[in-house]
Parts: sequence; structure tokens; C-alpha cells
Amino acid sequence: MTAHPLISYINSARERGMTSKQITRALTGAGWHVHDVMDIMLDHLPVREGESQIIHESETSDNIISVRNVSKSYGPKIIALDNISLGVKRGSITALLGPNGAGKTTLIRLMTTLLVPDSGAIRVAGYDTVRQAQKLRGAIGLAGQYVAVDETLTGQENLEMVGRLYHLSPSESATRAKGLLLKFDLQDAADRPVKTYSGGMRRRLDLAASLIARPAVLFLDEPTAGLDPRSRFMLWQTIRELVEQGTTVLLTTQYMEEADQLAHHIIVIDHGHIIAQGTADELKRQVGGDILELHVSERDKAHQIAALVSKYGISEPRVNKETGVITVPVEGGASILVDVIRDADAEDLKLLDIVLRRPSLDDVFLKLTGHTAI
Repeated sequence: MTAHPLISYINSARERGMTSKQITRALTGAGWHVHDVMDIMLDHLPVREGESQIIHESETSDNIISVRNVSKSYGPKIIALDNISLGVKRGSITALLGPNGAGKTTLIRLMTTLLVPDSGAIRVAGYDTVRQAQKLRGAIGLAGQYVAVDETLTGQENLEMVGRLYHLSPSESATRAKGLLLKFDLQDAADRPVKTYSGGMRRRLDLAASLIARPAVLFLDEPTAGLDPRSRFMLWQTIRELVEQGTTVLLTTQYMEEADQLAHHIIVIDHGHIIAQGTADELKRQVGGDILELHVSERDKAHQIAALVSKYGISEPRVNKETGVITVPVEGGASILVDVIRDADAEDLKLLDIVLRRPSLDDVFLKLTGHTAI
């Protein structure tokens, strides 16, 4: 690879005895931005030992995202990700599940070039996230946890601005902005300042902005957080349509129903490790049997009832501290309901409701992590 003129200048400056601080001051004084300098330097780094094999495997597989042995820490005590590997198939929806602090957002930031891994390699859409960061940014879209739109601009102006940042022409930016506003049912508000938009409208505008460059991969970090049920359902429909048109979606969520409804593949992360992955049905089968759910009239009796039904469970009952609802995995079918009601009556313990149901992703999450998702 021919050396970039910037690289040649830096090497020459070092040979002349200039310090890093002096080189940085000279470059910024000449109008260079630090991020541009870093992108050029990373693009011209030599391939690390073992990386070429990782790249080859990624490009010949069905995976549009390939994560291999990636670790990331914040200081000596906070390990966000610990040697994780995963793949995301082209044209699919993959959901990352995990409690707060599990490492989901860190992984998204690594995949979208906002962070650099301490070790390991990540390739997205054929690009290495470290060595080819600048090229990768033109091939992906990102909608983060918090809506990133300018409240003083109109919806149309926001999208056109993002298009220009992606180096689209003014006319192309305007055309794509109009199309996306129509797609997200925002055309009537196109010329209104965003500060007049509702929360759901802002979220839809933020998602539209992430699609302005027609990305091959779309990253969504908690995309429906704070939305009302109607807005959430509309966003689900939009995500499905995007995938039908060829976009690959990777999303993080704490809503089990969202992962169940949308995802072709689910990856559960906790304390920086992948603890389970598979389809929703495959994960549910890990719970085993059915779920017996009991609602009590007196919460202070919840633990007493849990002890009573423990003999029917294939694992220990769990009591929700906030609701007092007791859940326990069981086998034996509906006949178990009669036995439980009889035992509760014998102990003069009153039940408001008793349900036997199939396991949900909430049950999976509870079993794997020991606590609920939210």
C-alpha cells in the first residue's frame, strides 16, 4: 500500500525529532481534525497477525457482522466485554438482550466505530471496524438510545443535513428526506420544527435519519424505549419492511416481547459474556415444561405459597418482589392445577388467580440471569 502523504509527513517529523504533541499541534494548525487523522492512520496500519484469516472467514460466510474474541474494559475494574464472539446473518434481525450494564451498548459502539476494542477483531459489511472505520461509516446506520435530532430545525432540514454529512448532493439529500418522511408518516410535519414533535415522532425521525444513506446494516439501541404501544407497533412494522428490502438489523432491547416479535436470532449477554443464543423457540425450550403462575391476595403470604408449590416444580419457585406473583416451571400438564388449589385450600391460603402457560422470553431471561429484564 502506498503511504498516505499524511503518514509520510508524520514519519518524517518523527525522524526530525518532533514529539507527538508538536506533530499534533502542527497538524491542527494546518486545519486537520483529530478524527480525520486517526481514520487515515488506522486505515494504513499493517494487518495484525492472525487478522487476515479472520477477514477471510468473514467474507466467505453468510455473516454480514463477524465478532471474534473481542474484549473491552473501562479502566482496570470495569470489564464491559470479555472475549466474546458472534455472527449476524445477512438480511436478518438479531436482538441483543441483557440487563443494564451487561455490555450491549458497548458492543454496539464497537461495531459502529465509536469505540476501539482492547483485543479481537470486528468486521461489518466487509470492513474492519478499526482499520477501515471511515469507509464503514458510510455503509451503516445507527439510532442510539437517545434521539439525536436538532430541535431547532424542521424534520426535512434534519434529514437533509444528515444526507449532506454522508456526502450526498443537495438534491439527492432532499429527495431521500421527502421519501423517508413519507415512509415514516411524518410528511405533514415535514416543515415544522422538531421541538413541536411528540416523543414517538422524534424517534421515527431519528430512525429515518439513520436510513438516509441506505445502509447495509442498521444498528438500533433500545429503539422503542419510552414509546407508547401504538408507536412501538408502527416501528416494528417499519423494521420488518426494512429487512424485507435487504437491510440487516441488529437491535438491543430490554423488552422481551419486542425480541419475540421481531428477532430471527437472539443473543443474551450478561456481565460481558454471551450466556445463551438461538431463536426465541430454542431459548424457551431451555426453561422446560410449563410455567405455573400464581397470583395471591395477600403478598405477605407469597413466600409461604411458594414453599407449598415447590414440590411440583422442576426448579425452585420465584417470587416477584414488586407484584407478589409466583412462577415455577412444572411438568404434568393441567392436572397439577387441581392439586395446587387443593393444597392451598388445606392451608387456608387464598389465590386470586392460577395460570398454566408456555414459557416466555421473560422466563428465559429470569432463568439465565436470575432477574427480570426491566
